[in-house]
Amino acid sequence: MSLLDTFRPDVRALHAYHVQDAAGFIKLDAMENPFALTPELQDELGRRLGAVALNRYPGPRINDLQAALRRHAQVPDGFGLVLGNGSDELISLLSLACAKPGATVLAPLPGFVMYEMSATLQGLRFVSVPLTPDFELDAAAMVAAVREHRPAITYIAYPNNPTANLWDDAAIEQVVQAVAANGQGLVVIDEAYQPFASKSYLDRLQQHPHVLLMRTLSKFGLAGIRLGYMLGRADLIEQVDKVRPPYNISVLNTEAALFALDHEAEFTRQAGVIKAERERLQSFLATLPGAQAYPSQANMILVRVNDAASTFAALKQRGILIKNVSGLHRLLANCIRLTVGLPAENDALMAALADLLREPLTSPSAA
Repeated sequence: MSLLDTFRPDVRALHAYHVQDAAGFIKLDAMENPFALTPELQDELGRRLGAVALNRYPGPRINDLQAALRRHAQVPDGFGLVLGNGSDELISLLSLACAKPGATVLAPLPGFVMYEMSATLQGLRFVSVPLTPDFELDAAAMVAAVREHRPAITYIAYPNNPTANLWDDAAIEQVVQAVAANGQGLVVIDEAYQPFASKSYLDRLQQHPHVLLMRTLSKFGLAGIRLGYMLGRADLIEQVDKVRPPYNISVLNTEAALFALDHEAEFTRQAGVIKAERERLQSFLATLPGAQAYPSQANMILVRVNDAASTFAALKQRGILIKNVSGLHRLLANCIRLTVGLPAENDALMAALADLLREPLTSPSAA
């Protein structure tokens, strides 16, 4: 026997989440907003954070944040709202709240890794449905899985990570209706990348009482403060709130989020620049013989190349850090993911890719 035997076997078999060391690199690997605050905004934020009572637990100021988020997200009247330490915590809380014996979580793959990890750690069974070879939602397969497994939670990312695309609305509605026909189970629409997307599910939310909408301020421009929020029918959100740890949102995170929402126009401007840069990158990638770029509605672009590992290594050698996602799922064979950076960062990326991806694409598309 070993002290390690104290831990669950499935936990011992896991790997901790690895963050690449980005010191000295152009950092295009983590879908972050690349803009820093102006000196004037830094000074204002510093004054506000300096006045926070760090000796006290979070108090009524969290109510101000909830109200500000309701205005920002245009939350319908009567809907509940729960805050999490990033979307990751909300996914974990939802798994915990729904972890009845035999309960199942369903999601298409490739997708966000935390859906499966949180389900597994909370003792729920995870069922996945592959996307189509062009990364669209396989509505027929999803509906069949809903009917067979009767999932407690079905995740739909809108747009999806790491593929960056918005799935067909009619396909999503088929899945939503299939879950409703079961008479139980939730659908969670994950809109983490909503600031860069052309549309949102929010307008349809009131039509489906079993659908919850999840967002984050990470892509809004605040990845460092870790703040996510989920909204939906009040009595459903209340159940998630019951398992939320006390004071899970710190006073510093609360004040930083309120500061950002007070300056929403600046962050909206930044998102506009990122979307324009995304289109510039897409146009450039279309000219490269050795690249197949997929449509994007997020602040990242999925690209298939001849050799993802060597492309990643060569870019790193040139001081540019991206993400090699080829090992995440068979459909992602030889795929890399590029975060949209500042214009000068994107210039450096394009210059490097123009040199690296001269040979025509020979790697097979996913099948």
